[in-house]
Amino acid sequence: MQDFMQMCEECNPGEVEFLQAVSEVAESVKRVLDKHPEYRKAKIPERMIEPERIVIFRVPWVDDKGEVQVNRGYRIQMNSAIGPYKGGFRFHPSVNLSILKFLGFEQVFKNALTTLPMGGAKGGSNFDPKGKSDNEVMRFCQSFMSEMFRYIGADTDVPAGDIGVGAREIGYLFGMYKKLRNEFTGVLTGKGLEWGGSLIRPEATGYGCVYFASEMLATRNDSMGGKTCLVSGSGNVAQYTVEKIIELGGKVVTLSDSSGYIYDESGINREKLDYVMYLKNVARSRIKEYAEKYPEAVYTPVDPAREYNPLWNHKADCAFPCATQNEINGKDAQNLVNNGIQLVAEGANMPTIPEGVEIFLDAKILYGPGKAANAGGVSVSGLEMTQNSMRLSWTREEVDNYLGKIMKSIHSACMAASEEYGAPGNYVMGANIAGFTKVAKSMLAQGVV
Repeated sequence: MQDFMQMCEECNPGEVEFLQAVSEVAESVKRVLDKHPEYRKAKIPERMIEPERIVIFRVPWVDDKGEVQVNRGYRIQMNSAIGPYKGGFRFHPSVNLSILKFLGFEQVFKNALTTLPMGGAKGGSNFDPKGKSDNEVMRFCQSFMSEMFRYIGADTDVPAGDIGVGAREIGYLFGMYKKLRNEFTGVLTGKGLEWGGSLIRPEATGYGCVYFASEMLATRNDSMGGKTCLVSGSGNVAQYTVEKIIELGGKVVTLSDSSGYIYDESGINREKLDYVMYLKNVARSRIKEYAEKYPEAVYTPVDPAREYNPLWNHKADCAFPCATQNEINGKDAQNLVNNGIQLVAEGANMPTIPEGVEIFLDAKILYGPGKAANAGGVSVSGLEMTQNSMRLSWTREEVDNYLGKIMKSIHSACMAASEEYGAPGNYVMGANIAGFTKVAKSMLAQGVV
């Protein structure tokens, strides 16, 4: 595997996030490759790290001042061995090839765990919707889709939303796709309920993360009731993670955005969560306004000079990182362990750096990696695809029931794989092995393509 990683670094120089994701999976699947030499012979690992297709294009658009702006668009179609490509669009200034390749690579294994027939992909742009008018966002989305429409389709590649791409952006993207292709198909998920969307889709990643956490706690005869929880982020995933924790009897004391975080020792109740949803989804304001409305909460701005994030340095039982990649460093992980954390369930993709992951595993806490814990979002995206294909809409209860079953199934698959390969209770190894094995078998069966 050392030679494999060296080859990967030479082929993908400077792509830090992608190399980090590959290294974590490679470390886990060594035992699988020893047991199944046919995977090595067929060069399955080497084929898995190469995207089947990378699309890069310019996105010109006109702002409200009449000035031409230019951004860069991407789609990384990573692996289609078990189904059409599936993965979100991310609109954020940090978007680059490395981040999208890491996300697409993670998506392959996450989608394999869901039990649904979906391959892995990711895409997006370095466009920042923050501070843009609705008309500017619409013009950008229409320009973006005027190129992207060539590479996606209901049976080819079905994108969804991610950071910076919510209901507004999905609507504009879908409208342009429909106009260009002259067809109404389920090419995007996260659509509005009135035009092909699924109930529970906005809630799915957050709800699923808490369902997975509950399954982990159940292995120790415990539950979410009475647990004090730290949650980072304040977008879609964080909001519905908080909602489900409240529903199950837990207490959430933190939320954050890129400017800082709030700590509310009394807990974020339903009324306060409604205000956060208004703040972020309607007013599109900053989380510091929460502390202005609820003076008992303490707001701490981001300090780039600080070597750790104080959000993770409070006494609590559970932590749900729901903001972005690499938000928990080694110091943060140690602070969490020192403050009595029993469980970490990742709502974001790869929010913990490798050093932090090692600290969690060494401390024997319940640690659910993102590719397992946050798979609820893409699971319900898959269910939205199913409903679109059937021209049916399921009830909220039906979709939520399916989501609960899928998260339970993912937990069982992780547990079974970790036990089979000699690391019982190690969800990192279990998730990587279970996802890898399913994709590897499919690639082997389909030949060298």
